[in-house]
Amino acid sequence: MANTMTSNMVDWQLFKRVVALAWPYRLTFVIASVLAILLAVLKPASPFIIQQTIDKYIMVADYNGLVFNTFLLIAVLAITVVFNYFFIFTTNLLGQSVICSLRVRVFNHITSLRLRHFDTTPIGQSTTRTINDVGAINDVFSQGLITIMADLLTIFMVLAIMFYTNWKLTLVCLCTFPFFIYATYIFKEKIKAAYQEIRNKVSDMNTFLQERISGMGVVQIFSAEAKEMSRFNEINEKYKEANIDTVWYYSIFFPVIEIITASALALLVWFGAQQVLQERASIGVLVAFMLYIRMLFRPMRMLADKFNTLQMGLVASDRVFQILDTEEKISNKGTIDQHEVLGQIKFDDVWFAYNAVDMVLKGVSFEVEKGKMLALVGATGAGKSSVINLLTRFYDIQKGAVYLDGIDLNDYDRSFLRSNIGVILQDVFLFTGSILENITLRNPNITMDAVVDAAKTVGAHDFIMKLPGAYEYDVRERGATLSMGQRQLISIVRTFVFDPRILILDEATSSIDTETEIMIQHATEKLMENRTSIIIAHRLSTIKNADQIIVLDKGEILEKGTHEELLALDQHYKQLHDMQFKEKAH
Repeated sequence: MANTMTSNMVDWQLFKRVVALAWPYRLTFVIASVLAILLAVLKPASPFIIQQTIDKYIMVADYNGLVFNTFLLIAVLAITVVFNYFFIFTTNLLGQSVICSLRVRVFNHITSLRLRHFDTTPIGQSTTRTINDVGAINDVFSQGLITIMADLLTIFMVLAIMFYTNWKLTLVCLCTFPFFIYATYIFKEKIKAAYQEIRNKVSDMNTFLQERISGMGVVQIFSAEAKEMSRFNEINEKYKEANIDTVWYYSIFFPVIEIITASALALLVWFGAQQVLQERASIGVLVAFMLYIRMLFRPMRMLADKFNTLQMGLVASDRVFQILDTEEKISNKGTIDQHEVLGQIKFDDVWFAYNAVDMVLKGVSFEVEKGKMLALVGATGAGKSSVINLLTRFYDIQKGAVYLDGIDLNDYDRSFLRSNIGVILQDVFLFTGSILENITLRNPNITMDAVVDAAKTVGAHDFIMKLPGAYEYDVRERGATLSMGQRQLISIVRTFVFDPRILILDEATSSIDTETEIMIQHATEKLMENRTSIIIAHRLSTIKNADQIIVLDKGEILEKGTHEELLALDQHYKQLHDMQFKEKAH
């Protein structure tokens, strides 16, 4: 019982939170609610007018009265249609307005989360939450909350008129009501579980497709198409079965409700005919009650479905709110956003772990003077990328401090800090769109002339102009239509036009041809002029001119110095150097 009460409290709190989403659109909500009340009054009016027409005019052959009531009925039906149109429009407008603003809110929240969230959360799951689950919240307003209120008002109004007209006939009509309620309850519980299963299977399928399509190269290289197809068939089959369950429940529920409704109509005809023969009821009342039954049972039949729609919308909203409630954010309490960044960097006894337990950096300390070049060397997992992630504040440190121009990084506004740091990675990510859009990232402050000048400076202009459309060439998703070297050059131009004071390079010339490598080296040399640079070095031959080289191993600094100084030490760096040049000689 305690668990049930807690669950109901959670559902109620969730319901209030969902309804609060409509507060910015409260005028639309009020209009829809008023229309629901008006429709509840107008819908039962038609059978009542028909009853009056039969009893007062048709039975006594009053032609004028018949004509008047006919036009009155047409007018009521026309007004009902108009109100119904605006009711449907406003409820859907409300739902679309809510989810439009909610999607922006969710996406904005996702973009502010720290990278650790994306390390542990499948992309397909975030996509499902942002698209499918947010879309389900639309049903809460367009098909759930207000429409349920409208149906309930209609039911109460119809019952009130029925009891007022003939309470005995009304009780006879409601004889089948307990069966109706029981069937509806069973259906609601079954369909609720089925819908929840569908949501889970959709999330599984989106996650699977996102990962496999993104990693299609790996799938094809290792000839894993058959295995992945088998796995997809398994997921797809479970998704189909979940949907079939809902179809099965509907195929049972609606015929059962039709039987119950037909039974109520049969009882009405049987008892109503006796009432008419005994002159305790009129023909008009009997005809009106036949219409009332349909008007009563139809919304009641749909209520079960709408309650499930509402429930599924709440389930989806709970998932969306879980994302919005996720506090995996890098704190942004810094206020410095006007400082002229020079580029002096200092790591002071920095300890860092991605999971707060297993330290990947252990007491790391070093300094880089403005305009100088630092190279980080070490095996995979040594901590090189972690240094970069901390400098860009993708993660927070556990102990120690990082300074920029003598100021703690935490004192800088995060956006301002990152705007002064340019990062060029090995795996360049390009978005669907033109080369120009990928360079400017739609920043209106970057002019076309600035882009062209930057491309000419780093040597990328010629190859861009040879492409169809030049700077308007569509690179497609992830830059699939360009070579690795071309993507690297575009990323360098992108960094150049944003003019950062600090440059971070993850050396990316190891798997491209010699001619492109020379172009990229020339471009990076231009980019590093008068900027503080940090290079993650994979080939030691590219960092001979670095002002300082740091050798990392298991999160600790083993050696520091210039290329010549480290060779003279004849230790770790010398071993790495000799190993690479021996491999090159072979």
